[in-house]
Amino acid sequence: MCPARRYVGIFAVIALLLTESICGAEAQAPGGAAAPPAVGVIEAVNRPITETNQFLGRIEAVNRVAIVARVTAFLDKRLYVEGAEVKNGDPLYLLERGPFEADLAAKRATVAQLQATLENAKLTAERARTLLGGPAGQQSTYDAAIANQRSLEAQVQAAQAQVQLSQINLNYTDIRSPIKGKIGRTAVTEGNVVSPSSGNLTTIVSQDPMYVTFPVSVREALDLRARYANNGGFKAVVIRVRLPDGRLYEQKGQLDFVNNTISQSTDTIQLRGVIPNPTLYNSSTSTSTVRELTDNEFVTVLLEGVVPVEVLAIPRSAVLTDQQGDYVFTVGPDNKAEQRRIQLGQSTPTIASVIEGIKLGDKVIVE
Repeated sequence: MCPARRYVGIFAVIALLLTESICGAEAQAPGGAAAPPAVGVIEAVNRPITETNQFLGRIEAVNRVAIVARVTAFLDKRLYVEGAEVKNGDPLYLLERGPFEADLAAKRATVAQLQATLENAKLTAERARTLLGGPAGQQSTYDAAIANQRSLEAQVQAAQAQVQLSQINLNYTDIRSPIKGKIGRTAVTEGNVVSPSSGNLTTIVSQDPMYVTFPVSVREALDLRARYANNGGFKAVVIRVRLPDGRLYEQKGQLDFVNNTISQSTDTIQLRGVIPNPTLYNSSTSTSTVRELTDNEFVTVLLEGVVPVEVLAIPRSAVLTDQQGDYVFTVGPDNKAEQRRIQLGQSTPTIASVIEGIKLGDKVIVE
């Protein structure tokens, strides 16, 4: 086909389509006027909504203990598995006991020797007291015997205190867990000398429940107080946690503490809640217990009201936004679209609550 004829054919098709489009538009309404477009509308109604405030926070262990050596000795054995959960009283480290056992035996021998001397002093004092009624008795001799007896009694008490101290030091060679929790890695291996100045041998953090702490600006804190103080206080809200991977944690927490001072650098106040951290499962290949929350984990905190509130609500998809703010289109009495500037309140991803701009029963365009 000749290129000129091909172009003529294309132009003919375009002209035919334009003619059909114009004719169709003229047929839409009498006199050639276009009919108003069909739109989807919904009435603004009151709906219950859960008020939610979102903050950034961290998970913290309720109890945290740094294990340190109380005496200077060689580290003989480590008795736990690193990363495992331990119970209160479980053995952790065993230090060299020999020198402390010998010291304790020597202190006990000193006590026995002093007690024997004390018994003899008591007998001497008793004889001196008996002789006081006869011509050979002297008051000074009796007084000296009583003084010697009391001195020996004091020496026995001091020696018994040394025995008690040696027993305490011997007990310190058996280091046990003071709390229930998850234990970390050891900082000192077997065969090294440890002492109170060696620093932390390891650290134990409790697992269930956990704290979740988060800073709140003073302005938001005042708003929360006004909203919930007369509705139950701490019991009027629950804490939900969104994990770093975006999942919403199943367990709910309870707010239990508001700090007594405001940070000058950030103008925020610290809030804290308690949230359960139960076992997910026990690993069959190790002694490690798996839980969802970990100490010092960075999370998103959702502070939710317990009782839903009634708000004037419309679908979130109906809300449009420009440089001046949020607005919607409504259908007026004469079926004309009107732009309404609105002010949004507490909203969800699907429902928007409206504080100003529309009233109950207004028809809002959603499609």
